[in-house]
Amino acid sequence: MFLTFISRHKLHHLRLLRHLSTTAATAPSSSNLHSKYSFTPPSSLTPPNPRNPNPNPPPKPPKKPRYRPPSSLETTTAADKKYIRRRRTLPFDYRFSYTESNPNSRPIGLREPRYSPFGPGRLDRVWTGICAPVKPPRVTSVDGDDGDDDWGTVVVAGEDEKLAKKRRIMREQVLGKELTEAERKILVDNCLRGKTKSQINLGRNGLTHNMLDDVHNHWKHAEAVRVKCMGVPTIDMENVCTQLEDKTFGKIIHRQGGLLVLYRGRNYKPKRRPLVPLMLWKPSEPVYPKLIKTTIEGLSIEETKALRKRGLAVPALIKLGRNGYYGNLVSMVRDAFLVASLVRIDCTGLDKSDHKKIGVKLRDLVPCILVTFMKEQIVMWSGKEYEPTQDRVFLTEQEPLEISVDNLVWDD
Repeated sequence: MFLTFISRHKLHHLRLLRHLSTTAATAPSSSNLHSKYSFTPPSSLTPPNPRNPNPNPPPKPPKKPRYRPPSSLETTTAADKKYIRRRRTLPFDYRFSYTESNPNSRPIGLREPRYSPFGPGRLDRVWTGICAPVKPPRVTSVDGDDGDDDWGTVVVAGEDEKLAKKRRIMREQVLGKELTEAERKILVDNCLRGKTKSQINLGRNGLTHNMLDDVHNHWKHAEAVRVKCMGVPTIDMENVCTQLEDKTFGKIIHRQGGLLVLYRGRNYKPKRRPLVPLMLWKPSEPVYPKLIKTTIEGLSIEETKALRKRGLAVPALIKLGRNGYYGNLVSMVRDAFLVASLVRIDCTGLDKSDHKKIGVKLRDLVPCILVTFMKEQIVMWSGKEYEPTQDRVFLTEQEPLEISVDNLVWDD
């Protein structure tokens, strides 16, 4: 019986050795034999790793650096250092929107602290809560006093004549010799919808600051770019054309309704393009006085209520659609005031902020008195003694732009 137990033990030991030898020949280098049985297979039995046939792989290429928006404080290694200061300094105040903001309107406060939308340490200008002026602001309070207050520097003094003259000189240098009629026609034909899909959309925020960088990016590949204007800014197309030419130093060579063709100029060089620091977020709008007051000046409370009730019952002059073209709206309101003293515009479907923007533009351009914004309607009153004014030139859809825009921009 004892001999039988020894023979069985030897037989089990032989089977274990045979199993270990067979598994060592087929097991990869990551086998758990050593942890369980303290067995290390010889190198001759270890097969090469099929997953990594090359023991010395080539070095990986370095990772591409992450994109960083251009900054006016970053150091650069450009060879032409004499142009660096000129490219960084644009002779105008940085604003979120150049067409939808009026430098002459004075706010009564700010909605948030004055955090620069360009990011911390990325701009060599002071953000006042409204704009980043070229020169330090002269007014140190909202009320125009020199004393300190909670808001600090909010209102910025008007642009200096020297800056306007500097922009005019820079624009003339970039434009160079005037285009001939044949050259202008070729550029306009190349920007039509059938020739190219490249386009810049100018929407409800108007000409924004980051849009200037988009224009210069399009000018890298083409001499002219198509700009499509939609929504509230199209009420005053004169202002849109003026701001586009003034801030980009280009020239509008064609206009058809809200469609513009912006030419970069003969002497434009993409490598010498101005460095436009980008806004990382949209700053909140400041607080302005109320547009609709409790009582209209010259009327009592009862008369004001009756006027608002009667204005909402007047037939609508026009119904505005979202992202439409409103270039003829000012002329339509002026003509309507020759017949009736109350005009109602149906703004159903538009944003509430668009109602106020449209009302402000009509108040200044017609001019008129705003009555109410109730029920998504804009009701305007001509006043007791209305006299139509023709002090500004409003371009129609069929009017050529080459004659009028330069006079509108640079006439003294």
